[in-house]
Amino acid sequence: MSLAAPVRWVTHRLNGSFIVGGSYLGSRYAPLPLSWPVAHAGAWFVSHTMASVRDALVDNLRAVFPQESDDQLRRRAYRTCHTYTDDWMDFMRSLSWSREKVLERFVYEEAHHLKDALALGRGAILVTGHFGNWEAGAVLMKALGVPLTVVAMPEADPAVNWLRHRVRTSLDADTIEVRQSLDTPLQIRRRLSEGRAVAMLMDRHVARDRVPVTMFGREAHFMGAPAMLAYLTGAPLVPIFLVREGRGRFRARPHEPILVDRTGQRDLQVRATAQRVATLLEREIEKRPDCWYQFYRYWEAPGVGSRESEVGGPESEVGTPESGIGDPA
Repeated sequence: MSLAAPVRWVTHRLNGSFIVGGSYLGSRYAPLPLSWPVAHAGAWFVSHTMASVRDALVDNLRAVFPQESDDQLRRRAYRTCHTYTDDWMDFMRSLSWSREKVLERFVYEEAHHLKDALALGRGAILVTGHFGNWEAGAVLMKALGVPLTVVAMPEADPAVNWLRHRVRTSLDADTIEVRQSLDTPLQIRRRLSEGRAVAMLMDRHVARDRVPVTMFGREAHFMGAPAMLAYLTGAPLVPIFLVREGRGRFRARPHEPILVDRTGQRDLQVRATAQRVATLLEREIEKRPDCWYQFYRYWEAPGVGSRESEVGGPESEVGTPESGIGDPA
């Protein structure tokens, strides 16, 4: 049974079918000498003519670089748009790479962290943020032979949603769309019990599923469901970040698995786990601020479908015992 229509985080059309579909076709089929200049022209256009996007990037980056002027932050905003187009171009091109080429082009550091997590036999919850080339992680997981499930919000544009499903299917990754079915928690639990890696973006919250964290001295809200799943199922939570390092080159690094204390008080454990992930993300942003892709005012956003008032516990359709995930054994 469907629960909700797709919702939008932003009102601009950067995630619309014209831009996403056009860049998909261009990056895969246009000659390299043509596709790169067109992509970079698009980045210039966005950063110089779409004031809402540019100003949002400036406001977000001000927390990272409080000492910099508006002009300096605008240059950083342009760099972010430029890096984003480069990321998208190389990700699209990586879809046609052989396994051997993927393993040659991806530097995979600290590989034992994910291996150790999966060895526990409970699956693994991979978490990251809107940072770097997170979609390219599916390319690497396929090459490594790691079965992957992506848990994501459906795109508001049906054509874009279809395209994302098509790309993930080509990488042997299945997709679970949240807020679309009452059995979403059971689907996720089933994938974990099968020993799959379940990937979720954690740095945006939806409706009541919001956990307060601190980043760069400011309060933000993360989605609590990944930490809640780890608490309820015993599956290890593995923060992982993937960045592009030069044309056609990537670096991926999973961090040490987080085993949430299932004997501790639930809400405290969820919040502590969310803060650990937020701290790791903050460190990654400090190293590569141009790879932080929040194209709206991050510090002001109450969240999709949320109420303005703070909700005490991280309750969501994928994060409550009543929803079907089950109490800890």
